[in-house]
Amino acid sequence: MTTRSANDTATDTTTGGTGAHDTAERTAAAAGIEVRPVAGHVGAEIHGVDLAAGLDAAQVAAVRAAVLRWKVVFFRDQRLDHAGHVAFARLFGEPVVLPRRGKASPPGFPEIETTADRLELGGRFGMEHDEWLRRRRHTLLRGWHCDHGARVDPPAATILRAETVPPYGGDTTWANLAAAYAGLSAPLRAFVDTLRAEHRLGVGYQPRPGDDAYVRHLLDHQTATVHPLVRVHPETGERVLFVNGYYVEQITGLSRPESAAILELLVEQATRPEYTVRFRWEPGSVAFWDNRATIHLAPGDHAHLDQPRTMHRVMLTGEVPVGVDGTPSEPVVGSEAGRW
Repeated sequence: MTTRSANDTATDTTTGGTGAHDTAERTAAAAGIEVRPVAGHVGAEIHGVDLAAGLDAAQVAAVRAAVLRWKVVFFRDQRLDHAGHVAFARLFGEPVVLPRRGKASPPGFPEIETTADRLELGGRFGMEHDEWLRRRRHTLLRGWHCDHGARVDPPAATILRAETVPPYGGDTTWANLAAAYAGLSAPLRAFVDTLRAEHRLGVGYQPRPGDDAYVRHLLDHQTATVHPLVRVHPETGERVLFVNGYYVEQITGLSRPESAAILELLVEQATRPEYTVRFRWEPGSVAFWDNRATIHLAPGDHAHLDQPRTMHRVMLTGEVPVGVDGTPSEPVVGSEAGRW
């Protein structure tokens, strides 16, 4: 997704307001598609487009504008196969090719990672899926994350396609981090503008007694980056509250008690209900979100249903985040910009 200079936009604290809304509406009208917002700050359904048939330039511009405005957009009743999924993603950027994928991911399509819940995690580290979730999500806020946030260059966007979903449950929720930042008081915004925090893979995991295969996996795949606590969005110029419950280790320069209190406040701010949208998946549903301006929460309410939930994900390569002062993120270990 196209970027612009952070130095030119670092003073812009808008959250996709009237101007961005008007731009999204105009481009949608010109492309002959309909964008229907589904929540006050985040999320819109797009109608009148067949993703499998391909998009023309006007439709691509309209979808891009809607993603930037609403942070996550949804398409219903699509007939995408793996090739169509990748082709759609390429209209908006360069897909990430992961060096390692799970066994459920399709051969011949290295851009696609398939998540199949129990199929992928059950037994992989010597514990069932439910135990893995309990140890990773032991507080209400821990599951909230952006994709690969511990990297120095997290993906710019993610496009997730539903193949099989349970008859109920299994919803995903997103939060708008630009709106969350704008909702802070002016003194607190000025304070967090100056801060940086370490994002690290595996933060907060509660180990099993004795030998723990997942701990060994984390030690073998350490990934950590110091990111600005507020990043400037490279396309919109918005200031984004760059926090989540899944990767953030500590705010640099603060004591651990200070850091913990401020991070809890900020993640609670980001996930306030008014800044979120929840999506009910159906087979053929597609969600396309801006990974730079959102965090999301995978479902935890369907494991007991014993119903399959198979989703296919393509991520688009992203840029190194830049803070309000123009300082970029700095890798600590495990990632290099542009190399996966």
